[in-house]
Amino acid sequence: MNEANLDAMLITNPINRFFATGFKSSAGALIITKNDAWFIIDFRYVEVARQTVKEAEVVQLPSEKSYNDAIESTLKEHGLKTVGFEDTLISFSAHKEWLEKFGVELVAAQNMINDLREIKSREDVDNMTKAQRIAEKSFEEILPMISTDLTEKELTAELIYRMLKNGADDKAFDPIIVSGSKSSRPHGVPGDEKISKGFLTIDFGAKLDGWCSDTTRTLCVGKPDEEMVKVYDTVLKAQLAGIAAAHGGAKGADIDAAARNIIKEAGYGDYFDHGFGHSIGLEVHETLKASQISKDILPVGAVISAEPGIYLPGRFGVRIEDTLYLTEGGCENLTKLPKELVVL
Repeated sequence: MNEANLDAMLITNPINRFFATGFKSSAGALIITKNDAWFIIDFRYVEVARQTVKEAEVVQLPSEKSYNDAIESTLKEHGLKTVGFEDTLISFSAHKEWLEKFGVELVAAQNMINDLREIKSREDVDNMTKAQRIAEKSFEEILPMISTDLTEKELTAELIYRMLKNGADDKAFDPIIVSGSKSSRPHGVPGDEKISKGFLTIDFGAKLDGWCSDTTRTLCVGKPDEEMVKVYDTVLKAQLAGIAAAHGGAKGADIDAAARNIIKEAGYGDYFDHGFGHSIGLEVHETLKASQISKDILPVGAVISAEPGIYLPGRFGVRIEDTLYLTEGGCENLTKLPKELVVL
């Protein structure tokens, strides 16, 4: 805030509020200055907020006022004239209303929050690992259920149920469970059709205490043919090459290239058209990228996915995904599921 010459930062996005306060709610506004902070919250949440939020004054929203009324009053009361805001997350109409109502200079400052959220503490990573273990346990529990008598949607429902039963607060995202020729769709949608023979993609994650996990495993229902084995082995080799290149201070594009070159050399370069990975944290897709077009230098403490794939349209696809915590000299793989091809 000093570097940006801000009097205050206004945070209204639920995930950014949780990042700053440790308190989850569907409403609220946080105003931070260099010396003070006020968390404005309505009566539905105020009791728990006062127990949870330790580094800001919890202010109950008066029943006759809107959040914008309370924000305006706080800014005026404390003489705050230059206010940072989450420019990539609020609507055009909200920005217009704020300009007219608050009478302050609004400064685009979401990148300030992004920069802070990019780097995870050891405690953050430990929490992400707990979510990862729940997801892995749930995945292992559904393996014996998989058969051509089950639909993709039914298997998806079983996985979500197991994650919740094993302690997750929620799924991190809608699982991608697609089989047979549909496995060539990187973000395919589970359908009512029975699980087909061939490759079965399962991309899933659990959410615990706000933190997300993200994993993909590709299984084979029935015996794979020679090309299927070649494609699987190529993706695994590419993933391992990308993981070997991943460390704090590495360029995202260089990590991607280490994996992509393996796939190109095997003759499948045209069939890997997404990035090697993305950062993960309180959201399953955060701002850092390890891709061909990325200009990011990934800092020590970033957590990224490692998920190369090969997708042959109308035939089959393979993706293998782990989660990496970047360190000074390399990375720590948070994913413990085995990666050899499982044939069911």
